[in-house]
Amino acid sequence: MSRTYPQITLYTREWCGHSMMVKRWLDQRRIPYTEIDITDDRQAGRTVEQLNGGYQSVPTVLFDGVHVATEPSILELERLLG
Repeated sequence: MSRTYPQITLYTREWCGHSMMVKRWLDQRRIPYTEIDITDDRQAGRTVEQLNGGYQSVPTVLFDGVHVATEPSILELERLLG
C-alpha cells in the first residue's frame, strides 16, 4: 500500500547545508517535493520573507501551500511526515 503525502514545497538555496540535509532526507524516503531556489528568484525570496518575519530563512517547508516549518530538524521532519 502506497502512502500519500501532502504536496510539499521546499524553498532552498543551492549552497545551504540545511537545505541539502532536508532534501537528502526526503529523497532517501522517496517523498516527492517541489524545490524553489530563492537565490535568483526575487518573488520566491519575498514569499519566504513573509513567512519568516522578514528573514530569508531556508529551508522553508510548505504542505499543500501552508507553511509548516522553517529549518526543520530530522526529528521535526519525522514528526511531520513519519
